[in-house]
Amino acid sequence: MSLDLQNYDENNIFAKIVRGELPTQKLHEDQYVVAFPDANPKASIHILVVPKGKYTSFHDFSQKSSPEENQAFWKAVSALANQYHLEETGYRIIANHGDDAGQEVPHFHVHLIGGQPLGHLVTIS
Repeated sequence: MSLDLQNYDENNIFAKIVRGELPTQKLHEDQYVVAFPDANPKASIHILVVPKGKYTSFHDFSQKSSPEENQAFWKAVSALANQYHLEETGYRIIANHGDDAGQEVPHFHVHLIGGQPLGHLVTIS
């Protein structure tokens, strides 16, 4: 699959969740951010944190988001890590960018993963 990270796809699954067209269990929501459990969790805690703005990738978000959006996004990640007691044992924040990194949805998001030992960061086969 080849992602078009130059143009925002209004029909991507996260855009539909942000617009309320698809139901999800919201773990956090504010003016700029929504967070929900990953449908295919890789650990006992696997949360997707998604900005509500139309950003295709981390690069896009870092270049175009307002200071308020940026601050709200990272504060939400931190608050969720605290809420789920991940601060105590450790966690991983992952943002995939493009095909080589395995980005599946062309809407910037991070995976907040923890709640158990996670092993090696990357396994290349």
